Amino acid sequence: MIKLNKKVAPVTLAVSLALIGANSYAAEQQTNQVNKGELERIEVTARKTVENLQEVPVAVTSIGAQELAENGISVMTEVQQFSPNTTLQSSRGTNSTITAFIRGVGQQDPLWGYEAGVGIYIDDVYIARPQGAVLDLLDVQQIEVLRGPQGTLYGKNTIGGAIKYVTKEMDGDATLNIKGTVGSYGQKDLKVTGQLPLIDEKLYVGFGFATLNRDGFGEFLTSDLTNQDRENYNKDVTAARVTLEYTPTDDLFFKLAWDKTKDTSNSKGGYRLLPSILTDAPVPDSVYDSYTSLPTWNEVELEGYSFTARWDMSDSTSIKYVGASRDGYSPTNIDFDNTSKRIFDVPAIYEDEQTTHEIQLNHQGDNYKLVSGLYYYDGESCGQFEAILEEFGKSLNLPGLTREVSGCSNSKSKAAYIQGSYDFDNKWSMTLGARYTKDSKEAIVNNGLIFDTVYPESGWIPGYVRPEGQLVPTVLDDSEDWSRFTPRAGVEYQYSNDIMFFASYAQGFKSGTFNPRATTPEPAAKPEVVDSFEFGMKSEWNNNLRANITLFTLDHKDRQYISVLPGDSGSDLNQRLGNIGESTSDGVEIELNYVATESLSFNASIGYIDSSFDNVIDFDPNTGAAFDKSDRFSVSNTPDLTFNLGATYRMYTDMGDFVVNGNYYHRGDYALFEEDSLLTQDAYGLLNLGVTWYSADGHWTAGVYGKNLTNEEYMIGGYQFVAPDPSDPTNVSKYQPGLGGDNTLIGYFGDPRTVSLTVGYRF
Repeated sequence: MIKLNKKVAPVTLAVSLALIGANSYAAEQQTNQVNKGELERIEVTARKTVENLQEVPVAVTSIGAQELAENGISVMTEVQQFSPNTTLQSSRGTNSTITAFIRGVGQQDPLWGYEAGVGIYIDDVYIARPQGAVLDLLDVQQIEVLRGPQGTLYGKNTIGGAIKYVTKEMDGDATLNIKGTVGSYGQKDLKVTGQLPLIDEKLYVGFGFATLNRDGFGEFLTSDLTNQDRENYNKDVTAARVTLEYTPTDDLFFKLAWDKTKDTSNSKGGYRLLPSILTDAPVPDSVYDSYTSLPTWNEVELEGYSFTARWDMSDSTSIKYVGASRDGYSPTNIDFDNTSKRIFDVPAIYEDEQTTHEIQLNHQGDNYKLVSGLYYYDGESCGQFEAILEEFGKSLNLPGLTREVSGCSNSKSKAAYIQGSYDFDNKWSMTLGARYTKDSKEAIVNNGLIFDTVYPESGWIPGYVRPEGQLVPTVLDDSEDWSRFTPRAGVEYQYSNDIMFFASYAQGFKSGTFNPRATTPEPAAKPEVVDSFEFGMKSEWNNNLRANITLFTLDHKDRQYISVLPGDSGSDLNQRLGNIGESTSDGVEIELNYVATESLSFNASIGYIDSSFDNVIDFDPNTGAAFDKSDRFSVSNTPDLTFNLGATYRMYTDMGDFVVNGNYYHRGDYALFEEDSLLTQDAYGLLNLGVTWYSADGHWTAGVYGKNLTNEEYMIGGYQFVAPDPSDPTNVSKYQPGLGGDNTLIGYFGDPRTVSLTVGYRF
């Protein structure tokens, strides 16, 4: 087993916060208002209505725009530091795909057809595909991380939790904000945001543009292709957004938004953890260096529209409509073997589009609150990849060998939900909720061998012309329907004005799906179901200490999993999708904020989780007998211990205000894969430090931010296509070659130490 203490930070998720500038400035102007030696009131929208964080019986972390800016957070995955038992990483060979796990529940494989385990939302708009989780935002008000299944209010595919981007509505005078950043590895970022009132206090247009650039942390040491950019882990992103908001009366609000992101950062090359046995590709000296036989270019293009209408029918009742349309296109190159030969290359194309509609009705009475709604989703996710196994084909005297897989997964979902809270008296209250969801899915899969070297499109490499017509047979063309009732029930006890206890039960489900890599007409996997129980306390003490504690236990049933089937040769890519077993997790989450003085404050978040598979049922391919192999499984991407310790010191001078921020973030060891994981990351910690300055006139701001100051190396993703010796599974020297005939054991790592300087001006 390979265990490393090394690292890789995501690149393109920077766009999620790329246009944070305008709201950061707004927050910066509040610096002198929020530091009175007392805790701030934090409002969240976790239950689809604005509430005080301390009154919401849900485990939720909220990070506001000011906190994001003063910590120098530029990539969404850094938010994991502030939320216990949370994993947010960039996916393996690409820059723009997210891997999200909360409390041991998530989805690692980003192939079309698979459903997420953690839902991502932007102002109530669900982002269905991980390749679309990188979005530029204008006027970010806060980011909320909801832990535990959110099946009642947020529906399917939130069995681990949900991440919400909440943007700020525009008001006030015309503003223009410009921020520039320079830093390590040639970082050069420019962000321009602002708003313009077209009709005072009624009609506003907001805009934003960002260009984010950085050289690579490493390089591709060899490539058979000419004129290739050799940078590895570089960044080249542009993003734009325009928002139109109209408030004709105090009771009506309309918003129309458009955004577009284009990421042309190179594909990420992996680090060979074992030397190649088929070519001269030793283990590189740097974890950021790689080899490749594919083009290094990569592209992600995302575009979306949304429309929001809200009518406050009375002081107690409001109705809201949110409609959105999004599409994405991503041609990508992933060299699985990471050598300069075509041993196991996977060029691919992902395409998706989605349309969503939601109507919400909120009502509040003297002693009750009610949230209800109707939801509709229509999405299509398609793709194609070529598993190029040219070297193995040559060993069989073939001109080449490629397994081509393509297809689509079309999904429609309809849901109705309602959740209410009732106060029995000034101490006791109860929450009840339910959601009914009906899903329908159609899938088509084309899969087969081509005895040549084939790429998805003509021109993929210089001079390549793709043969016309479909090259492989259709092996699956099927449809299936599922429906699910997901309840929530809880009770709350307000011990005092500042202390609340709550207990709750919640259920969530992840949609059933077909195997996008199917080789035969196999049936669809059933939906996954998570049942969760929580007991928590939300408390504030003397207006300067906030302590929120949650105990939880969850049962994750009918887990969907791809099993790799043994084949007759190195050309086999046979995989079976099924519901294999059940896992349980028990844990505790503690979040603390302490305001020591008007100038000094501390924060801490601690998460502990004990996760394991209780049973994993498989079948012997020869006898058909069932057997339990849970001892070979780990709950992946889930450290048993995570904690973050931070401190903030503010100084008020005639030169302006200074804010000094520092934090240490620790992640315990974790496995990268569920079954027979050969890659395990040892525990590590990240030390970050930042200094932010606000000018006395409120126009200028500047900040210096150092990340990972101790230059830790940690692994966040990988590929394993090797087989350990059953008699000596931990002996690396006895690993047997896998698909393609090579020792393909690959790691992807996080950002090294970086330092950046940001300067901004508000007109």
